[in-house]
Parts: sequence; structure tokens; C-alpha cells
Amino acid sequence: MLDSRAFERRRVVLSSGKTSNYYFDGRKVSLSPSGAYHIANIICDMIRDDNVDAVGGLTLGADPIVGAVGVVAYQRNMDISLFIVRKEAKKHGTMRLIEGPPLKAGQRVVVVDDVITTGGSIIKAVEAVREVGCEVVKAIALVDRQEGGTEALARMGVKVEAVFTASDFGL
Repeated sequence: MLDSRAFERRRVVLSSGKTSNYYFDGRKVSLSPSGAYHIANIICDMIRDDNVDAVGGLTLGADPIVGAVGVVAYQRNMDISLFIVRKEAKKHGTMRLIEGPPLKAGQRVVVVDDVITTGGSIIKAVEAVREVGCEVVKAIALVDRQEGGTEALARMGVKVEAVFTASDFGL
């Protein structure tokens, strides 16, 4: 599903500013009912023994993943809450950076995203949840492009688990 729906083999500029000969758009899978279901089951399997309190990530790549994980976690009687980190704090209303039930200091969280390249999106989410005192158990990406993001997060003390790597697709 990821290979047939999410990968585009063409020249693109990534959010990191790098150019690439391929693009991975995980939302093409995570926003399909069957893709969301499979992704959520995989992630719930990956976190079931981690004593996790919450799962979330930076908008927009994480949004459909987080929603799907919530449904499957509920079906499995996993007691977790969900959160979404905005790219910048809301300028009105609650003025929150992190949306969802309030995270509390000491909670164990997992940060998710569809793809990791340099790690920028996941790093931003990690910094936001650490700011409120949460412990980041790990980060999960559907695809690791193997371009330094996993190593950047490791330097921050965050373990990354990828469902797939670019090399799994012959890239």
C-alpha cells in the first residue's frame, strides 16, 4: 500500500529544503480507511509493552495516524490519550501549542509521523512535549528516509522505530 499509493518517483524539494528523486506522502495511505486501520494496528503493536500514556505528533503528517491509533487503542482497551502539536502556538482562544487532553509532567508519550528525513517535525513535537515535562518513550515513523533524522533524534536521547526504511523500497 505504501509503495503503490504513497511513493512518487519524481524530483521534489522536501520540507527540509533538500531535493530528492522521490517523495513519500504517507497521508495517501493514512487517510484511507484500510491504510489507517493497518497503520494503527502496527503502531499499537509497537507500543503495547511500553506503558504509554499518550500518542501524538506534529500536524499534519501525524494527524490521521493519531486519530486512527486512538480508535484501535480503544478497541484494544489501551488506556492512552492523544495529542497534536501545532507548528506554532494558536494566536487566539486557548493559545495552545499542544491540542488534546492536557499532557501532564511525567507522562510517557510516543511521537508519531508519516516520514522522517532530517527529523525536524518529530524534533519539534519532542521539544513541545518535553517542555511540559513529558518523557518521550520513542518516536515512530512509517518510513525513515535514512537521511540523518534517526541519528539527530538519538543525539536527543530519543529512539526512533520505523515501520519501513527507504532501503526496504530499494531506494
